[in-house]
Amino acid sequence: MARRVHVVVRGRVQGVGFRYATVDAARRCGAAGYVRNRPDGAVEAEVEGTDAAVEAMLAFLRSGPPAAHVTDVEVIGAAPRGEPGFRIA
Repeated sequence: MARRVHVVVRGRVQGVGFRYATVDAARRCGAAGYVRNRPDGAVEAEVEGTDAAVEAMLAFLRSGPPAAHVTDVEVIGAAPRGEPGFRIA
């Protein structure tokens, strides 16, 4: 059974390779969805997959790549869409 979450990550998360690292992390754990920069300086993602895949992605998003400094992560449940793959939107 698939699970999907909408995530907003705040802090120093733009200009540090966050989106590319998120795509790599998603591919490693088999998650689907997307990641994108927001105009307010945050990064937004939707992550879908098994509970284990979603939890692994949430763990990654709470820290991000080495150059990032995450200060807040907001997670909201969303309806699964059966989306294939993970991409930068």
